[in-house]
Amino acid sequence: MRTPDPLLPREDELGLITDLYQLTMLAAYREHRSGVRGAFELWFRELPPGRNFLLAAGLEPALAYLLGLHFCEEQVAALRRIEAFRGLSDGFFEDLQRLHFTGDVWAVREGTPVFAGEPVLRVEAPIEQAQLVETYLLAAISFATLVASKAARVRFAAGDRTVVDFGSRRAHGPQAACWAARSAYLAGLDGTSNVWAACRLGIPSSGTMAHSFVLAFRSEQEAFRAYARTFPGRTILLVDTYETLKAVKRAAADPELSFLAIRLDSGEIVGLAKACRNLLDGLGRPQVRIVATGDLDEDRIASILAAGAPIDSFGVGTRMVTSSDAPALQAVYKLVAVEEPGQPVRGVAKRSAGKSTTPGTKQVWRRRVADGIMAEDMVTDVSEAPPQGAWEPLLEPWLMGGRLCRAVPALEECRGYAMQQMKTLPAKLRALREGGSYPVRLGSIQGASRRSHAGTDPARQ
Repeated sequence: MRTPDPLLPREDELGLITDLYQLTMLAAYREHRSGVRGAFELWFRELPPGRNFLLAAGLEPALAYLLGLHFCEEQVAALRRIEAFRGLSDGFFEDLQRLHFTGDVWAVREGTPVFAGEPVLRVEAPIEQAQLVETYLLAAISFATLVASKAARVRFAAGDRTVVDFGSRRAHGPQAACWAARSAYLAGLDGTSNVWAACRLGIPSSGTMAHSFVLAFRSEQEAFRAYARTFPGRTILLVDTYETLKAVKRAAADPELSFLAIRLDSGEIVGLAKACRNLLDGLGRPQVRIVATGDLDEDRIASILAAGAPIDSFGVGTRMVTSSDAPALQAVYKLVAVEEPGQPVRGVAKRSAGKSTTPGTKQVWRRRVADGIMAEDMVTDVSEAPPQGAWEPLLEPWLMGGRLCRAVPALEECRGYAMQQMKTLPAKLRALREGGSYPVRLGSIQGASRRSHAGTDPARQ
């Protein structure tokens, strides 16, 4: 009898997490572009509707992938059986088994606010390697950034109230749930219900009880008492299985029942929260907090708080980890420069209508004004001198020759950096509605023009 496969990739087999054409191009590069280096840049074509910025995330898992990239003997044997690779020489498969990433990577720090058209990551490597990693890098960076950007908006809406990621059961797969928990915490949320993220990443864990637990007992009060006895001093009661106000009144009046908070998961949250607060205070439980969950996002949280609901904490799930209003980012990873043996580097670019690109490798510079508030960004060719004035470069080197060249910040450090950076956003960009554009200027791209060749459009701005 066949044992079911959990269908989750092991950390030692990420080489296969790619698209077929990356490997077919690798085979062709091997034969016809040996010794050529390529520079690829990853950026977002545009911001989703209603977004004023994106919060860059996913760099650590991307670097981990590049550092561990390889194909073991078993994987190479599996690739030999794919129809597309039949007829290729043994040399291709032997080279694949020896393959490791040997390139350079420049990227913005996780937690940096970024905007459309700005490179957030650049790979310079033997062209077959730089091409191969496209699929994984796009998936890692774009998904992590998507959730972090949504979570940042949730953080803004909730203010200083506690917000916990409750999205694992509704994420687009178990692995997505783990990555989403990391991104949400990086963006400033306070904890997660995801146990893997708590154990592996050190994110504070949080959880309550389910309606099924209440239904498993003969009475709601019996369920409450049982849970409180098992978890003294840590109990949060889910009070809406039957009649919310009656449940709160019975729980608060029970001298044998000790609990930290109640959770409202359904109904008209604003009215229920106000009524529950009155009951708790009137029955001598002013210290008991109120937690709200159930299809929340930044807009609903803002509406609930604007109506004066006495909510202390929020659990946010589906709408955040799926970014339900904008479930994908237009992330692209494009070749911008080629270096052939003995030849100067030349910038390359697409001229496709609506998808044209700018040639040459680039740097992103940021200027700030009083109190560190962000004022504008400028994208220049890497050969250009820095703009005059107090500008800071955003793209930093992380890998050189396939090896780390700087320490990768821990998640807590990234979270602290993200929260500090979000405070430097202009007030209009912290709004939940479109607050006007942030200026991103394109420099002269002199180096790109100087290195361009027929087929590029160096004058494109």
